[in-house]
Amino acid sequence: MTIPIILDCDPGHDDAIALLLALASPEVELLGVTTVHGNQTLDKTTENALRVLELVGRSDVPVARGADRPLVRDLHVAAHVHGESGLDGPELPMATAQPVDQPAIDFIADRIRPGTVLVAVGPLTNVALYLEAHGTANVERIVLMGGAIAEGNMTPAAEFNIWADPEAAQRVFRCGRPVTMIGLDVTHKALLTPEWADRFRAAGRVGTFVAELVEFFKLYHARTYGWDGAPVHDAVALAQVFRPSL
Repeated sequence: MTIPIILDCDPGHDDAIALLLALASPEVELLGVTTVHGNQTLDKTTENALRVLELVGRSDVPVARGADRPLVRDLHVAAHVHGESGLDGPELPMATAQPVDQPAIDFIADRIRPGTVLVAVGPLTNVALYLEAHGTANVERIVLMGGAIAEGNMTPAAEFNIWADPEAAQRVFRCGRPVTMIGLDVTHKALLTPEWADRFRAAGRVGTFVAELVEFFKLYHARTYGWDGAPVHDAVALAQVFRPSL
């Protein structure tokens, strides 16, 4: 029995890998994608989602634009990590599809059905606004990439997705539905190393795209942490949906 999911994301290198994992995993049914500000502006994260879907021949997957800024605070993007496009590094085809003509929160309301898992791998603005407008009916649980039990990556304690919109995060954590937080203490142990990148590259065109994502994404982590590899933060959160033993 497949698990219905809606992926709320801000592509982003690791978001792109999470999206590919969702498409490739028979355990989940991807009902749609919503985009949010975060790793780059909303225009760029939306375009990136559409272009990744174009690359793999899945432009049929609907994409809805969400919030272009946090609930209260000023917008901050992570160009220092993901580059000016949000997906610097690999070449991507131009998207032939357009976002649906519907805001993300209404799109979720139309697509969601009993048992749906909301997988949120960017700032939690869209999820907070959806819960405020439509409540928790049909939301089985929320799995999010964000937070840190120990060291953050924006301040000594704060991780980017939560730091970018803490007011939204507070609403989500208090929503009354089960929330699974996949934080940096977990994802910083899940490195895609050059050896793994070579294995992906040998697998063909999509694998080469993943390897090229890692080549760029690891530059920040080499400078900041001295790592020879890049954490696949958002893919870990996606995988937890159907492999909770992780």
